Amino acid sequence: MFQEISHPLIAHEMGILRQKDCPPALFRQSVRRVAALMTPYICESFATSAYEIETPLETTTARRLQHDVVLVPILRAGLGFLDGFLDMLPHAIVAHIGLRRNEETLQPHTYYSNLPLAVESAEIILLDPMLATGGSAVEAVKQLRDAGAKNIRFACLVAAPEGVAYFTKAWPDVPVHAAVLDRCLNEKGYILPGLGDAGDRLFGT
Repeated sequence: MFQEISHPLIAHEMGILRQKDCPPALFRQSVRRVAALMTPYICESFATSAYEIETPLETTTARRLQHDVVLVPILRAGLGFLDGFLDMLPHAIVAHIGLRRNEETLQPHTYYSNLPLAVESAEIILLDPMLATGGSAVEAVKQLRDAGAKNIRFACLVAAPEGVAYFTKAWPDVPVHAAVLDRCLNEKGYILPGLGDAGDRLFGT
C-alpha cells in the first residue's frame, strides 16, 4: 500500500524544503514539522486497549497504545526525520540502521545496526527522507524482518515512482507513507524534482 499524505501544511513546508537556498537550520525545522504532521496518519491503525483512570471528578475509561512503538531512522538522513516523530511519540524506542549507497552500483551497504531485542509485537516505523531507488529501504526491512519484526511501516518525505514500485514488489505487506510522490529518478538515481541530498542539506555537509 502506498499513501501520499495530502495536507495543506505539508504542501507549504515542502515548498520551503525544495528551494535550493534553504539554509540547513530552516531545512531541519521544516523537515521536523512535516514529520510531526505525518505521524497521526501513519499511526491511525495502531491498536489501543482500554484502562481505568481517575479524573478529578470520577472514574472513567481511557485508551492507550497496546504495543511499543519503535522508530528506526536509516542513518544518516533518517536522523533529521526523527525529531518530528518523537515530538508526537515521546515514549517511542529509537533503533538505528546505518546504510550507505554505493554511488556506482546504487546498492546499499550496511555499516551499523542496533535494534531492540524484542520487536515481534512492536509497531515499527522505518524512517528515511528519500525513497529513491528503494534499495536501502528494502534492505532495512529485511534486517527488521530477520530480527522478528512483523508490524512495519515506512515513512519518507519524497518518493520516486521507481522506488515505490521496487519497494512494494519486495515488501507488498509494508505500507509506504510519503509527504509527496515526485516525477522520476535521473540517471544518477536522484529524485526529480526532488530536494537534493537530504543528508547534506540537513547537516550542512
